[in-house]
Amino acid sequence: MAFIKLYRNKLQENFTYLNTIFKSRNIDWGIVSKLLCGNTIYLKEIIALGVTEIHDSRVSNLKKIKKINPDIQTVYIKPPAKRSIERIVRYADVSFNTEKYTIQLLSEEAQKQNKIHKIIIMIEMGDLREGVMGEELIAFYGEILKLPNIEIRGIGTNLNCLSGVMPTQDKLIQLSLYKQLIEAKFNISIPWVSGGTSVAVPLILKNARPMAVNHFRIGEALFFGKDLFTGETMIGMHNDVFKLFAEIIEITEKPDTPTGELGENVAGNAFTVADDVDFSTTSLRAILDIGLLDMQPQYLQSEDEKITIVDASSDMLVIDITNSDKKYKIGDLVSFKLQYMGALYLLNSDYIDKTIE
Repeated sequence: MAFIKLYRNKLQENFTYLNTIFKSRNIDWGIVSKLLCGNTIYLKEIIALGVTEIHDSRVSNLKKIKKINPDIQTVYIKPPAKRSIERIVRYADVSFNTEKYTIQLLSEEAQKQNKIHKIIIMIEMGDLREGVMGEELIAFYGEILKLPNIEIRGIGTNLNCLSGVMPTQDKLIQLSLYKQLIEAKFNISIPWVSGGTSVAVPLILKNARPMAVNHFRIGEALFFGKDLFTGETMIGMHNDVFKLFAEIIEITEKPDTPTGELGENVAGNAFTVADDVDFSTTSLRAILDIGLLDMQPQYLQSEDEKITIVDASSDMLVIDITNSDKKYKIGDLVSFKLQYMGALYLLNSDYIDKTIE
């Protein structure tokens, strides 16, 4: 058995910490819920925090959010696929966009549904994922302004999501200048300048954010309290809102080195044996009831610091408990802190129970 647990009080404290930061600076923000993989139990926990805006990259998850609370403003955070247009207009109040053709389809569908669909126009600023090129932005914006049933809610950018380009004060100043250019050209006011995701929080804490950048989308900082510039946990936040617990199903003293003809394992990795290996060395190994089908070992950190992860197969994880001060036995649970991708794998697995404390 293995399960992931969400700690409600820690989530609440992280939310309060972030909300205080944003509200004291007159910044709007929404929670990015894609980590939760549409789990209704956990979505309800997020909504119970009192949020008014939730972002996700799956229309099915936005549909669940609307079912729980229709008043939540839902935001679809990637350019819509043509075949998803009808559902995006139905379940997303706002969507991120970069293609005129797609926005035309959104306009036509919004007319059919008798809705006003809001959009954020994403601008390419160096990370080379989605975004309109800066030199094309004015012409692009002018054409979109003409479309019926489309409201341009703002402009935005994504950084650190593909190429690892970090948000800097200069990048956000550049985004602010795009706002000024558009407002001067079209004599309009742009409500949102969406400056990025959790990676931008350290800039906000240093007051290095241009005032015009007034909106952020936050996921990893909420769930892991992580400063993505340093990799450290931000002071005042928790890095263990989620934990994994996996049950021990075998404990045996075994050789450290495999014997026999060696080939690739199920993950495509090959074990090599050095010429001078000592085949007599052994270690106390435990097998946990979880495997590659549900998680990736590199994203797990045992709370028992004297445990080391050996390797995993599709359904089992092998750990070395030789140096642990705890006397483990069959049926004991081993707990792990999680990195973002570790939690994402687990939350996306139907075989891992999701619990709350």
